[in-house]
Amino acid sequence: MRDSNLLSKIGGIKEKFDSLAQELSLPEATADMKRYISLNREYSTLEPIVEEGERYRIACANLESAKELLLSEKDEEMREMAKEEISDLEERIPAMEERIKVLLLPADPEDAKNAILEIRAGAGGDEASIFVGDLFRMYLKFAEKRGWKIEINSESEGTSGGYKELICEVSGAGVYGILKYESGVHRVQRVPQTETQGRVHTSAASVAVLPQAEEFDIELNISDVRKDTFCSSGPGGQSVNTTYSAIRLTHIPTGIVVQCQDEKSQIKNYEKALVELRTRIYNLEYQKYLNEISAKRKTMVSTGDRSAKIRTYNYPQSRLTDHRINYTMHNLQGFMDGDIDEVIELLQVAENAERLKDSN
Repeated sequence: MRDSNLLSKIGGIKEKFDSLAQELSLPEATADMKRYISLNREYSTLEPIVEEGERYRIACANLESAKELLLSEKDEEMREMAKEEISDLEERIPAMEERIKVLLLPADPEDAKNAILEIRAGAGGDEASIFVGDLFRMYLKFAEKRGWKIEINSESEGTSGGYKELICEVSGAGVYGILKYESGVHRVQRVPQTETQGRVHTSAASVAVLPQAEEFDIELNISDVRKDTFCSSGPGGQSVNTTYSAIRLTHIPTGIVVQCQDEKSQIKNYEKALVELRTRIYNLEYQKYLNEISAKRKTMVSTGDRSAKIRTYNYPQSRLTDHRINYTMHNLQGFMDGDIDEVIELLQVAENAERLKDSN
């Protein structure tokens, strides 16, 4: 029952964890901020492994003790208690081992980051724009339940409601590691608000989730960035304000262009645009990694290929289907109200199973 190899790995990780804790507590730890952030991130990654490993170690030790007691004890009542403990531990320990094996899989360092979320209307005209609005509301509700914060960078409203395009920042604990499963094409089947004949139409929206680059992730030379200012505009192109508060940044070496007009302050718009620009430059390299793993993992196919259809939302039948794991549920309204945890967790389980299979 006891996996000595697993206990050995846990012991090594505990030593590394204690070493990191000691290093982070030194007064000079913050002298090199880039290294300090890296050490902190590694410490946070190892903490759940150490905690689960300690529970496993104690369970294994208790199992050995209970077995020894059963062999040496004459009192029938004590023997019965030992049998119950052995039965309970032998049932729980394999599940603990599986959890540790999953925790020991190399973590994607991007998973802990905040994210840039893009939602764009695809085929379907006005109905596609309305669906973008519905998806954004769904993510807002989901973020609210998790204590995340969503800030809009730029938006282009649809003529009949919703958005043609919406780009925002999502910040909180482990945002990218959870939202990354949302990248891809989302297809909706329903009777559009603009449909007079009552016919079901199929429309689509594309979602892209990018890990937000931190200041130390890339060296951005500001002299390579052209800054343009313009007036923020609302629906119909009407000027929202008469000051040039909106910002457009162009990274000359790559040709990447971002803009932000959500804030009234030019400085705030500039700061948000700079974060998005840094993220997009960073993701040029990260995309190569995504393309490599997308060929191996069905759960991540959409992140590597954002043209892949990942999910269908069928309103007449209140049915939602995630095509990557062939999972269907019949509570579409609850899902659209932000209850998307179940599908995310199933995708995580499926990905971990694929990763465990690759590691064996």
